[in-house]
Amino acid sequence: MDAKEISLNEKKVKPVVDMLNDYLANYHMHYQKLRGCHWNVKGQNFFTLHLKFEELYTNAQLTIDEIAERVLTLGKAPHSRFSDYIKESVIKEADTIGMKDLDMVDAVLDDMSQLIQIERELLDATDAAGDDGSNDMVNRFMQFKEKNTWMLRSFAGKK
Repeated sequence: MDAKEISLNEKKVKPVVDMLNDYLANYHMHYQKLRGCHWNVKGQNFFTLHLKFEELYTNAQLTIDEIAERVLTLGKAPHSRFSDYIKESVIKEADTIGMKDLDMVDAVLDDMSQLIQIERELLDATDAAGDDGSNDMVNRFMQFKEKNTWMLRSFAGKK
């Protein structure tokens, strides 16, 4: 399948597909960090954060699948190698072993901030390409992160 089969201009949608693959790479890095936080959180906030990190990585896993399927819907192959994710991602790995619980929250907040920035750029690109399907998907993902950013900042006592 290609973009014109779903009434999109392939030339206009190519930047969107490229950006979606970069988005996918960043989401994989975020997902793995969330898994590490879930596995390695310790301290008084263990029960709260262990569950929250699990909720977030479960959501990230579903998001990753939707992003990859959208790339396929637009007629391209999604990246699937960790070497590509590491190379293309602005989100970097974190060693969560021994990381303090609130430092984990800060790391997750930083990732979410970077993902939201990518999403805002994607929304502009999807709008320019007339790609309402990708736009709706990315907007939904961004809204989830905006709400969870507020919740995590409140949990950590941040303004």
